[in-house]
Parts: sequence; C-alpha cells; structure tokens
Amino acid sequence: MAEKKSDFASLFSFWNDLTRAQADFLKNSLRNQVFPAGKLIHRSDGGCRGIMSVISGALRVYCVSEEGREVTLYRVDSGEICILSASCLMDSLVFDVLIESLEETEVCLIPSTALHKVEVENPLVELYIYKNATEKFSEVLWTVQQILFMKIDQRLALALHEEMNRQKNNILSITHEDLAKQIGSVREVVSKTLKYLEEEGLVRLGRSKIEILDKEGLLHLS
Repeated sequence: MAEKKSDFASLFSFWNDLTRAQADFLKNSLRNQVFPAGKLIHRSDGGCRGIMSVISGALRVYCVSEEGREVTLYRVDSGEICILSASCLMDSLVFDVLIESLEETEVCLIPSTALHKVEVENPLVELYIYKNATEKFSEVLWTVQQILFMKIDQRLALALHEEMNRQKNNILSITHEDLAKQIGSVREVVSKTLKYLEEEGLVRLGRSKIEILDKEGLLHLS
C-alpha cells in the first residue's frame, strides 16, 4: 500500500484531519481484505469489524424480516465507505443489518478497536463517523418510503433505471431474485411484474438478463 498521506485520504476523507501520530497508528492498523461474491461479512450480532473503504467490487447492506424476506437498504460501491460495519462505535445509533459482498470485493479496513482509540482523541473523526452514518440512514428512509408508498411496478421501474445507470448498459445482467431483494419483494411478484412490463413493450426478458426497450416509458412509471 502506498505511503503518501493523500493516498490514504482518498480512501478515508478524515485522514487529513489526523495528527501525524494518529495517522501513523491507523496506517499500521490498516489491512486489505478480499471477499468472494456472496460472502456474509457482517451481522449485528457477530461483532464489529470497523470501517471499510471499498477498493473494488460492491457490498450490499440489507435486513431480513421475520418471514425471511430480504430488503436491500443500499449498496456500497467502489470508492465509497461502509460505515455500518463499525456500528459498535455509534452508541446512539443502532442498526440491525447484514452486509454481504455482491461480487468479489476488495476493501481497506480500519479495525474498530484502532479507530475507537483515535475517535476519542480526535472529535473530527467522531464527527465523520456520525455524519456518514446519518447520510446512510437517509438512504434507508428512502428505501422504506418506496416500500410503503410506491406500487410494485414503480419500485421495479426505479430499480431497473438504477441498474441501467450502474451497469452503463440497456441489457442488464441481473436475476429476478436479485431484483426482489433490491426492492423488498419476492421473486414471484417481480417475475409477474416484469412479464407485465414486457407485454407493455418496456423490456425484453432473457435468462438472467433484462433488456430495456423503452427507457422513457420506464421513467414515466417511476
């Protein structure tokens, strides 16, 4: 890993607010980890990893209902920070979530024990942690709002738009099951709704692929 301060600041934006001693201490604590696709890397009752900066790949932060239905709260993509894996550092914010790697994912991790030592010395680091957590909480509220107030076809259309922007292609490599997890539904309902969108000429369905035929039509739905 590079030794330049600016390199660490690109991973953790609070780095430039550290003293030299704090920066050296965290630098010696940092470690890179690679997770295979589909790996469950955090659960609220399984300990506290620390803050992870995603170098490549993507993470999914989600929760599971009592019936076993998964609801994706948000993604953490390359260049972003996963803060809820350090939820033990936030006494007034409690998140009962799970985190998994969507694909092979490399992260740079600051362990919670090391981060806590610096956090109590440097209020700017504590401010960063809570600011990032509240921003993610806004994304969680947006997800809940969609589930409560949007119809299934609207939520699905919005998810397809997000995937199209993320994959930068109108032919999406995604399964019905993955879409169901993303919008907080079940695969059967998603498949039925996709079939309806296909009949309306908005999409074309294939094996683990969905082609967007009418972007403007989907925009009108969402």
